[in-house]
Amino acid sequence: MALINTIREKMGTLVVIAVGVSILAFVIADLLGPQSTLFNDVDRTVGEIAGEEVTLEEFQAKMDELEAQFVLQNGGRNLTEDQRSAIRSQAWEALIAEKAFAKQYEALGLAVTDEEVVDMVQGNNISPELKQSFVNPETGEFDRNMLINYLQNVQNMPPQQQAMWYAYESNLRPSRKRLKYEYMLINSDYVTTAEAKREYMKQNSVAEVEYLYVPYYAVSDSAVEVTEAELEAYLQAHQDEYETEAGRSIKYVTIPIQPSAEDRELFTRELSELKRDFAAAQNDSLFALNNTEGTQAFGSYAPDQLPEELRSNINNLQEGEVYGPFQNGNNYVLYKVSEIAEDTLARAKASHILISAPEAAPEEERAAAREEAEALLKRLRNGEDFATLAREFSDDPSASRGGDLGWFTEGRMVESFNDAVFGQDEPGLVNRVVETSYGYHLINVTEPETNTVYKVAKVETELAPSQATRNQAYRQAEMFASSVEDQESFEAQVKEDSLNVFTARNLGQNERRINDMYEARPIVMWAYNENTSVGEVSEVYELEDRYVVAVLTDATEKGVASLSDVRDELIAKVKNEEKAAIIKEKLASIDAGTLEEMAAAFGPDAKVYTASDLKLGDFSLPTIGFAPKVVGTAFALEPGEVSEPLETQNGVAVVKTLAKTMAPEIADYNAYREQLQQSRSNRIPYLITEAVREAAEIEDERYKFF
Repeated sequence: MALINTIREKMGTLVVIAVGVSILAFVIADLLGPQSTLFNDVDRTVGEIAGEEVTLEEFQAKMDELEAQFVLQNGGRNLTEDQRSAIRSQAWEALIAEKAFAKQYEALGLAVTDEEVVDMVQGNNISPELKQSFVNPETGEFDRNMLINYLQNVQNMPPQQQAMWYAYESNLRPSRKRLKYEYMLINSDYVTTAEAKREYMKQNSVAEVEYLYVPYYAVSDSAVEVTEAELEAYLQAHQDEYETEAGRSIKYVTIPIQPSAEDRELFTRELSELKRDFAAAQNDSLFALNNTEGTQAFGSYAPDQLPEELRSNINNLQEGEVYGPFQNGNNYVLYKVSEIAEDTLARAKASHILISAPEAAPEEERAAAREEAEALLKRLRNGEDFATLAREFSDDPSASRGGDLGWFTEGRMVESFNDAVFGQDEPGLVNRVVETSYGYHLINVTEPETNTVYKVAKVETELAPSQATRNQAYRQAEMFASSVEDQESFEAQVKEDSLNVFTARNLGQNERRINDMYEARPIVMWAYNENTSVGEVSEVYELEDRYVVAVLTDATEKGVASLSDVRDELIAKVKNEEKAAIIKEKLASIDAGTLEEMAAAFGPDAKVYTASDLKLGDFSLPTIGFAPKVVGTAFALEPGEVSEPLETQNGVAVVKTLAKTMAPEIADYNAYREQLQQSRSNRIPYLITEAVREAAEIEDERYKFF
């Protein structure tokens, strides 16, 4: 017994020592591990912009800045994962703007002075955003005094408002600098008279043509043979068409994490107990707040605002009763009607038929409209369906809903309409035509005036898998992962276990979603890890409702696509080239006068078409589709001339120009110059951004960290 007491006395000390040793071992392992910064030069570069490295710390600082602004602007609300992902993209774009454009500004000596910033806030050239924020509600115009008063009181405002203002003020200088840069380039662009004349000619020169068209399918695939050398030569000659971003392709299996039968049985018992406790609760709002897993635990509802499950049973609702559970997927909801009370605001529900007759309409028109309304009223009195007549005769947009206006509060409608609806105590037809400034109305009160409001507490709970169920699913996923080591064994095991295998191709570096799996970022990061090779199998990844095991099936780096990636497309392109040569040779050998005779000699796949209003600026022809070379050739020919066979995207064409009217010279091409100038000006900001980004040679490596 003495020995046992001694052990008990020493046990506390031994436990503390053991825990301390464990923590120390953990820290040492971390320091000496492969990710340690103590003995390893860990790459903390997020990317490169305009020759400048972007460190993880710099990128994180920009993210923190934008997140803080978001939180301030949204009343302190925490960010969702989707919002954080969006801010991550905004931070990267902001750094591109800062670094890439800064070099352009510096090269041009572009600057924004302190005086300009003051002028943007309270001078003669106030920022448009500020003007929109300080509008006098009475005049609808910008009010300088409101702005000045705000600026004079910024220091006395709550910290949150001060921070918002200073964040806005700090962006004035860079935004003005960007605007200067864009306007400088926009205003330096000039449309010459020759360009304006060419645009005029394109829009106004017209030709009438006849053309023979032979689609590539006129030659069977078996008649052409494509070699590996031809595919490689085609890809080499068209590299710019096959530039590609980095991509990763995977196959994966999922083990769903779903509630078991035991989970459902236990949940049903707990839900029954929760319903009994809810019914017995003295403070419904507090009970709901403490027990719900959803939002809006307590609220007051007008009849039209009630949850659908209660609204459909509105006439039977009783105070103190708990209704439900109502199921929505794995979520179950209980509602308790805490109180049925009277509100100061009355509501009603009605449908109407409007026979339009504005007040400004001639008297005869209004009289005819009233006569039509009176005739419809008689038909309604005789029992015809209100909704049917509304769909047929009403001039109001509600006609498509059978005239239904839904619920509305007293005073919302024009006075005479309002009085007719809220003056009726029973549901049914208002037994007279009601005149308003819009015309004449026939009204059916479907729910008469009510001041009733319902105070409802809501408890929402989710049927979730137990930890035991999750563990069982994990063991299944882990067993699968441990039994495979490459793509071949992965696919073999999938068949053996009768699992469904899914495929995701060309995942981008910054993807967060894989097919229907949201927040699948860890899997993408694994696929892009420099240590992950094609054929490698992943560890088990836990997503919200499933475990995932993946195998990397393909890895494409930024550059020109590999032949294997675009083989099918290249085969089709090369085959079409060979088919075009066959078709052109056959057409050239036909000794016939007209296009119709050529078509007949070629065979049933050759057809002849006409176009009587072909413009010089057109890019396509009926049946052929995109064929700018054919259009250009048609205008180069003289009337009566026939072209050589011409290749298009989907076939070969021979065009004959029947008539051609070139637009005559005019004295003034300014209208066409302005058209071109406006079109260019609208695109210049986008083109500037793309050009600067291209010149900056951006390397985006955020995928390593996020």
